[in-house]
Amino acid sequence: MTNSLDSIESIPNESARLDDCTETTLEELVHTEPNVTEAALKATQLKPIYFVSGLGADERVFQWLRYDGFRPVHIRWISPERGEPIERYAQRLSEQITSDRPIIVGLSFGGLIAIEVAKQIPTEKVILLSSVKKKSEIPLYFKLFRALPIHRIFPFKSSLRAVYWLAYWLFSPEGPDQRQLLKNILVETDPHFLKWALHRVVIWKNQDVPDSVVHVHGMRDHIFPLCFVFPDYAIEDCGHLMVMNRAEEISNLLQTLIAEP
Repeated sequence: MTNSLDSIESIPNESARLDDCTETTLEELVHTEPNVTEAALKATQLKPIYFVSGLGADERVFQWLRYDGFRPVHIRWISPERGEPIERYAQRLSEQITSDRPIIVGLSFGGLIAIEVAKQIPTEKVILLSSVKKKSEIPLYFKLFRALPIHRIFPFKSSLRAVYWLAYWLFSPEGPDQRQLLKNILVETDPHFLKWALHRVVIWKNQDVPDSVVHVHGMRDHIFPLCFVFPDYAIEDCGHLMVMNRAEEISNLLQTLIAEP
């Protein structure tokens, strides 16, 4: 179903600067961050919502979202150990979560990570954006890589310029700012992490979907096509990066999902 919600007054995104201040009081921040605005200080008292970005990306992919009534905390990628299982990697990432029964928002590969975290710790809610919940939702072409693992030897860095056009089609960025951000992400991504993460998607065998999971998906997603997935919310005219080019609609939906018991 398609969702459309009325927007409300937003809290300034300056609060994103304070992601790492989960236990910091207003008084302490006044002394340590004299230039922080009153609105941002108040935002530190809001409920933290943990965001996990996609493959090699960081919090920049969420910059178009509004954070109404909650404080975003962005989980930082860490270097995977050689041959590290996704379950172990998710466990190490979860050390950045300090809340009891957190709400986690996972984008693309970050959704897989969010699922694995939710299988290890109690969560209030896991919201998947442009992602998959289990093995059966992974498209056939990913599964073919199990038999022919060319993704493990492909020279991603040296081939980036040749595949920009393909990346634009797959991710569907809109406008020069989004295209430049996507290009920057492709250039900056650690090739070791990229190959490790792609292989984790290829061999993911998850069948366990926690009850707390809510799945939001774009109907024009080219990475995980809608014909393979069964989301709770299917958003019209949205590609894989709907958090960027349909940010207003996704922001409204996130606000509603986070507020729901």
